[in-house]
Amino acid sequence: MKTGYAVSTPRILRVPILPMGLVNAHLILGEQGCIVVDTGLPGSEGKIERALRREGKALRDITLIVVTHGHVDHAGSAARLREHSKAPIVAHVGDVRHLRRELPMTFCPTGWFGRAFLHTRLMVQPYVGFTPDLLLAEGEALDLAPYGFQGMVRSTPGHTAGSISVVLTSRDVFVGDLIASGLLLGGIARTGHAKRPPFEDDPARVAQELMRLVEAGAQRFYMGHGGPLPAGEVRRHALHLKFLSPIKELP
Repeated sequence: MKTGYAVSTPRILRVPILPMGLVNAHLILGEQGCIVVDTGLPGSEGKIERALRREGKALRDITLIVVTHGHVDHAGSAARLREHSKAPIVAHVGDVRHLRRELPMTFCPTGWFGRAFLHTRLMVQPYVGFTPDLLLAEGEALDLAPYGFQGMVRSTPGHTAGSISVVLTSRDVFVGDLIASGLLLGGIARTGHAKRPPFEDDPARVAQELMRLVEAGAQRFYMGHGGPLPAGEVRRHALHLKFLSPIKELP
């Protein structure tokens, strides 16, 4: 990718929102600044700020906030983080009414854990709503060069209608909840084994998007729960996933 913008070779830092990789945010660090991928649960902006400080950076160094989808453990601190950093938020139009808190999220459990987790009501806890500064539609992509990096944010629906991923030319990919690893929610054990997240709207579409990323050359997949995973393990999971049917949504 050749542009007129100065770009950085990325350095990736996982920010544990909950211990053992159960819920992750990620920082993409470079000489020109930092991109935040997902913001964690409400009140997590302090954890992100402390992680930046340990790297010799501050909230003002954030150039872009990426919200991969509208679930509370990914979007919960986005409004506060934007308020403190002044960085723009990018998200997808498919989830924008959820992000604005105009419409409750619906959830399609992938198994017993998803059903049990939903009964805790943790997934429907409130967070400060917001309107993204940059909205992607189906098939659209955002060039990251103006934000200091080589790559793009692109639409990757399936987990939710508005799921997006960050795809870097370093072959690192940040896919939110298109995939997970480990036991239960994420990182307790078997972190190198890919699995479905607790909720997933359309497994066949997720499989299609994961295979498209693998075939495009992605090598390392970073996610909201567990990980990271190599491309071979993601491919194995996608081949299994594409034969499953969508599960009925629960309110």
